[in-house]
Amino acid sequence: MTDSTFLTSLSHVFGWTYFTCWSLSFYPQSILNFSRKSTSGTTIDFPLINSLGFFAYTISNIAFAYSPLIRAQYAVRYKGLTPTVQLNDITFAFHGLILCFVTVSQYLFPRAWGFAPSLGSRPSRFILGTFFGCVAGALIIIFRVWASPVRNDTSGAAVTEGGWVWLDAIYAVSYVKLVVTLIKYTPQVIVNYRNRSTEGWSILQILLDFGGGILSIAQQAIDSYQQGDWSGITGNPVKFALGNVSMIYDLVFIMQHYVLYRHAAGAKADGAEGDSDLDPLLREDVRGGGDEERRIQ
Repeated sequence: MTDSTFLTSLSHVFGWTYFTCWSLSFYPQSILNFSRKSTSGTTIDFPLINSLGFFAYTISNIAFAYSPLIRAQYAVRYKGLTPTVQLNDITFAFHGLILCFVTVSQYLFPRAWGFAPSLGSRPSRFILGTFFGCVAGALIIIFRVWASPVRNDTSGAAVTEGGWVWLDAIYAVSYVKLVVTLIKYTPQVIVNYRNRSTEGWSILQILLDFGGGILSIAQQAIDSYQQGDWSGITGNPVKFALGNVSMIYDLVFIMQHYVLYRHAAGAKADGAEGDSDLDPLLREDVRGGGDEERRIQ
């Protein structure tokens, strides 16, 4: 087996393994919610903004993989190279989108799942602002490209010298996923910190996410090495950033679960469960929330 064949095979193995890890990471939280008949300890912020991120990621991956126009404009901008998007990327993105919708439904329709009502079903203003800001930003770029007379150009000058082409619109959509990844875990980190506990938050999803991040970066590095040009990374910054940023957050959650709050599970103070369900970024007084949740229940 030649080195090239070995690296190609290794790339495929890493790709489908990270796909498996990341895909499986969507299940533990929804299963944990179902087994507890409650979403307490978490908020809708994470699955809600994650749904937007994976919608954008699915659209951009499909465009990079199957649109002749986008691929042609990409090749012009990046010296004849092709996007490093593979089938496992598209399958992962679409699967993640569906599972995000399932988890969001547990917060929006708790009675349909047999859950007790929870204040955590109300998204924070921070997440709502990010949600609508990302949508507005992507639409502005899309309309700007639509108005550009060179939007369908693949000759070279328009693509490489600042002309607004459809490739830029797809990048705008893909950056929505990047923005979401940068902030989506923040509310839950704060909830865990204020509750001094990770109860209700599945650590298994974090461990799977961490393993998938390592393999995702490894696959992209192999693909870029084989092409002989690191534009495979710079030309697809979202995939590269996904692995790195997610792993940083994962390490924070691992530290919270196994080090900082390892003795907190099952030993939370009275009323603490309700605290996690209040707006984690706006609340000043984190005490007393448990009484309000118990009245709702």
